[in-house]
Amino acid sequence: MVVQVEPTLVDAELQRRLVYGDESALGEVYAAYGGLVRRVAVRVTRSPAAAEDVAQEVFAQLWSRPYAFDARRGSLRSWLSMLAHRRAVDWVRGEARHRKDARADDTALHAIPDAAPGPDETVVDRERALLLHSALAQLPGPQREVIHLAYFAGRTYRQAALELGIPEGTAKTRLRSALRKLAESLADPPDPALEKGA
Repeated sequence: MVVQVEPTLVDAELQRRLVYGDESALGEVYAAYGGLVRRVAVRVTRSPAAAEDVAQEVFAQLWSRPYAFDARRGSLRSWLSMLAHRRAVDWVRGEARHRKDARADDTALHAIPDAAPGPDETVVDRERALLLHSALAQLPGPQREVIHLAYFAGRTYRQAALELGIPEGTAKTRLRSALRKLAESLADPPDPALEKGA
């Protein structure tokens, strides 16, 4: 005569072994219920990859908190199924939130106005560029070289001095003088009406 052991006793024994850190007990639980947990998760998530993630979370929780299962309240099979279902529902909700946030981000991106300059800004930018080009052309050659290296080639005044073979102090002085002359050239001309006191 074969003696059958009541499932709750087996579950209670597995739980006791898990509480004591017996890895082989986790292996036995996984072998017995891994397929069930994945099936429950697939039914909810409709994604085999998500079901694998859910199964990992379920068995990780069992391993880290085996005392959360109570054999007196039901079977380990039922508890794992319930846990898999909850985790799968959480996954589905998280995905829905993620999709909603992504749609909101897309909507927000479409609401941002185009950063391209309008025709008026383009004309003004072109006029400024011509004025600057004209003012640069009026500078003495040595000052123009330092400005070009510092502002158009991205060099420091020290690097410009090294490149031009001049002392750093000279490069700095030329740069200051050039900037002063450019500021004067580009300043708005005085309004004749204001000068007459009108």
